[in-house]
Amino acid sequence: MDTPPHTEPRPRETPERLLHRLEWHVVRRLDGLLQGTYRTVFRGSGTDFLDLREYEPGDDVRHIDWNVTARLQTPYVRQFNEDREVTAWFVIDLSPSVDFGSGDVRKRAMSAEFVGLVARLLTRHGNRVGALIFGSDIEAVIPAGTGRRHVLHILRAMLGEAQSQRRVETDLARFLQAALLVIARRSLVFVVSDFISTPGWHRQLAQLSRRHE
Repeated sequence: MDTPPHTEPRPRETPERLLHRLEWHVVRRLDGLLQGTYRTVFRGSGTDFLDLREYEPGDDVRHIDWNVTARLQTPYVRQFNEDREVTAWFVIDLSPSVDFGSGDVRKRAMSAEFVGLVARLLTRHGNRVGALIFGSDIEAVIPAGTGRRHVLHILRAMLGEAQSQRRVETDLARFLQAALLVIARRSLVFVVSDFISTPGWHRQLAQLSRRHE
């Protein structure tokens, strides 16, 4: 009986080659599809108070002015001038389970492609991105910054050698709680994980979503 041919795993892609591939094949094409002259579908959160108006269905309840609402007995919301600058954070799971995958594709590589693509789309237009990277413990906190070199810095941290090979179950709740402490300013947050974790992290995720997008 013929034995199936042995296939070697695909060599790990360097951060530089990965980012170049994403820029050439994806970012250039998306430039013509994203909305308006400001080429991002992400919106910043307004910081300059503009006016008050009556609450309408669909308004963000976080913008209700409770003092005015109590005085007039009608819900009122605050309006803000839109701030287009976005600060994004990636909460990245690099626990041992992400080094598994299908065939020659590992979950770590898929995560790096997602982070590299979104981070580059944002930083190309002056927005800032940061990263909190965890494995069996918090491995690195990369403060928010901008530019291509900063994205490469995050990818190098993701694609380096695995920091821990111990089969310790991931405690996602603890890392989400750490993100609440690290990310002070309201931001756009991406939790990049396979969510293989001890149970009980939903409450911390809900807290994170209340404070950030």
